[in-house]
Amino acid sequence: MLTELIQALEQDPQEWIEQDVCLLINKVSWLYYAHLLSKFQENASLRLNYLDGVLEIVAPSRRHEGIKKRIATLIEAYFEETNTEYFPLGSTTLRSEGQKAGGEPDESYCLGTEKPIPDLVVEVALTSGGIDKLAVYQRLRVPEVWFWQDDQLAVYCLRGEQYEQSDRSQLLIQLDLEILTTYINHPQPLTAVKEFRQSLRVNF
Repeated sequence: MLTELIQALEQDPQEWIEQDVCLLINKVSWLYYAHLLSKFQENASLRLNYLDGVLEIVAPSRRHEGIKKRIATLIEAYFEETNTEYFPLGSTTLRSEGQKAGGEPDESYCLGTEKPIPDLVVEVALTSGGIDKLAVYQRLRVPEVWFWQDDQLAVYCLRGEQYEQSDRSQLLIQLDLEILTTYINHPQPLTAVKEFRQSLRVNF
């Protein structure tokens, strides 16, 4: 199964740099999924997601990683400027055998105190298809999920058993998502974080 992914990367390494490579495998047992997690736990270049026997193996592109790092830098600047206690968990593996779901988010954070499941998960979606990440996080009971797609943020808040899309974060209620989006899209990362910090200092 992993041979296909390796061959895809070897056949066109430039494609791997420019766009995410994703392999979907059906009828994968939880035991085998857990085995692969253990086998590749030191390999930061691969992400494994699982839902109802479907395994998704992703090799994120350079562009993907650059965007997720920009988002993380700005979010963490917000935490620092607003004196919000946070615990960054990055792409730590989240999973529940009982729910038959597992995911490795692009970024994740606990707020206030460290918890087994993060309060906020961030996903950068540059390609379509693949596992329904929102379904994975719904089963894991992640309170809030942000998707970055088509140069925009989509925020989903868990209310009861289902996610509802919202125009504001329910966790970071003072954060202006339009301003954040502007700086994520800014062509100069250093200028972006400096100006974003300044805008926060003016408002807080």
